[in-house]
Amino acid sequence: MFHFLGVNSMIVLCKEDFVMDQIKIGKFIAECRKKQNLTQEQLAGTLNITKNAVSKWERGLSLMDMSLLKPLSQILGVSITEILNGETLKEEEMMNKSEETIVQLSELYDLKSTRYGIIGMALVFILLVVISAFKGFPITGLTSLICAYNAIAFFSKYRFEKDQTNLFTSVMFMIASVSNFMAFIINN
Repeated sequence: MFHFLGVNSMIVLCKEDFVMDQIKIGKFIAECRKKQNLTQEQLAGTLNITKNAVSKWERGLSLMDMSLLKPLSQILGVSITEILNGETLKEEEMMNKSEETIVQLSELYDLKSTRYGIIGMALVFILLVVISAFKGFPITGLTSLICAYNAIAFFSKYRFEKDQTNLFTSVMFMIASVSNFMAFIINN
């Protein structure tokens, strides 16, 4: 199960024993950068980004774009796994941590893409509300959209938590969405 926690500007995404701690990662990046005698500005210039981006990483306010991981690891002289774990790892720990990190990043990106899909649905819903208000359309179409939005949200939750209640709720919302959509089509 995923949990989002906000603790003193520390944003943490955790799944069971996995925790991606942005503050820990940021402190590690700052430590490695200083060992390489680089300023934030020099590191940023090498990566073709702003020094503000590097500052945000080091303060734990954000994570770097994943496309920057390889060049960042090369510049800092550490592995990608060490960056994502926020610590120097021993040789024997590296393989286990690498596999865990790959799986966890995959799950994190699935979660982010789901979030973007839900945000997209919300924007479409707002657009349809505005159009309906100006055109005088009946509310059944909007009800269908709200139900579809909830179906997607509960299904996404089911994918990560594997809780059958979320799957059942998703299916019920999808049935309601299809029913309302059919009523909208028939009545217009």
